[in-house]
Amino acid sequence: MTHESESGLPIEPVYGPESLAGWDPREKLGAPGAYPFTRGVHPTMYTSRPWTMRQYAGFGTAVESNARYRQLIEHGTTGLSVAFDLPTQMGHDSDAPLAHGEVGKVGVAVDSIDDMRVLFDGIPLDKVSTSMTINAPAALLLLLYQLVAEEQGVAADRLTGTIQNDVLKEYIARGTYIFPPRPSLRLTADIFRYCAAEMPRWNTISISGYHMAEAGASPAQEIAFTLADGVAYVRTAIAAGMDVDDFAPRLSFFFVARTTLLEEVAKFRAARRIWARVMREEFGARDPRSLKLRFHTQTAGVQLTAQQPEVNLVRVAVQGLGAVLGGTQSLHTNAFDEAIALPTAASARLALRTQQVLAYETDVTATVDPFAGSYVIESMTDDVEAAAVRLMERVEDLGGAVHAIERGFQKEEIERNAYRIARETDSGERVVVGLNRFRLDEEEPYEPLRVDPAVEARQTARLVRLRASRDQQAVDTALGALKEAAHGDANVLHPMKDALRARATVGEVCGVLREVWGTYVPPDAF
Repeated sequence: MTHESESGLPIEPVYGPESLAGWDPREKLGAPGAYPFTRGVHPTMYTSRPWTMRQYAGFGTAVESNARYRQLIEHGTTGLSVAFDLPTQMGHDSDAPLAHGEVGKVGVAVDSIDDMRVLFDGIPLDKVSTSMTINAPAALLLLLYQLVAEEQGVAADRLTGTIQNDVLKEYIARGTYIFPPRPSLRLTADIFRYCAAEMPRWNTISISGYHMAEAGASPAQEIAFTLADGVAYVRTAIAAGMDVDDFAPRLSFFFVARTTLLEEVAKFRAARRIWARVMREEFGARDPRSLKLRFHTQTAGVQLTAQQPEVNLVRVAVQGLGAVLGGTQSLHTNAFDEAIALPTAASARLALRTQQVLAYETDVTATVDPFAGSYVIESMTDDVEAAAVRLMERVEDLGGAVHAIERGFQKEEIERNAYRIARETDSGERVVVGLNRFRLDEEEPYEPLRVDPAVEARQTARLVRLRASRDQQAVDTALGALKEAAHGDANVLHPMKDALRARATVGEVCGVLREVWGTYVPPDAF
């Protein structure tokens, strides 16, 4: 009996040599760390050092989040990953009417350099790698981080980390956009140029398929639409006058790891192979680093259940194993209680321990690419690659990622797949343990972490004090310079940094750009 994969591709009950008839390992595989990078982006992979264990965290105020970061570092986290609240993600201050009820709820509230200073108090920024999940206002949070590092005496060229900065996927799947696509791409190109000159070790973008997967994308859709967005960003930077090898080595990607372990491993391998080919053949990249698809992985939040939440421990372990076998460069493992609320300190620690067991107690790190040559994995990798390339060609036929977004193509394809998943789950054809099979008559009580509703009032009071104590004339002058740059073609990050240094707020800076560039309204909103 033939089964179907998550991408709707056939999975045969038995694979053998005939499955790879005519298959050329030199073309399809290569050596680890060499083109086409199917077997991983580094020659030694985890045999010389494990992946970066980067736990995603942030809630309430900067004080509370700073305490959680210190705990994670103490327990062995090797990289920080900052979750920002929705007002910050949307470029609103905590006292804005639209922020009411959301301050500090799904991440930390950062309104100004004052908050960023507290967020990283006592954390040496030259010794940690920090990822920031921020998109439309990514430039602002990057500059605030740089300003705090300068106060610590850390030069910009020593900072390592990543800003997500992938606004195209916001139009497709997530919705935390501010500006229309074209000025958003201009801002992305400005960030590329700024970091190439000022912060050469910083990853300027994390092109994200994770949120598409959370919205219902299949593995093939996830990598196809993510890589198509990557192509759009590369084209934008080249059109702005940059040489591909000046910025491509700092591009990174962000994918999900589902419980369907075999297809996930195949997906990661296929994605590396497609990206290497596109960068070499379409863009003529010469630097081998420009051909490497480096990526962060997060286990699948959408597959966690509020029913019998302890079962999520098993799901996360399997998903994390898939990411490691697929060759991820860094990993976040979800806490078992995240389907209910923000993780507690204990559940966050346990999620980190899951990674540490994979790294130090199993033997999957003893050899590079354990699945290489597997009949099933190599066959599935070819199948996922072919399906993803077909979707990328459809995006190209529509004029590229931006035109396809404006037509609603990717969003519609993902929604169609999400509907299929929901229908299969409701009918019981797709088994979800504890949800539609193996249920309990009565769930055990669980006390979740709750964010103090007084966070909003405290952040509002901080903003009142900030506006009363800063040099308003300096702020107005800097914001005026930013507005002038936004109207022209100068890099907006330089006047933006001056404004933030003068203690302009995130909302004020984004407000200036909204005034010049407008805001995005999706086509299906009319």
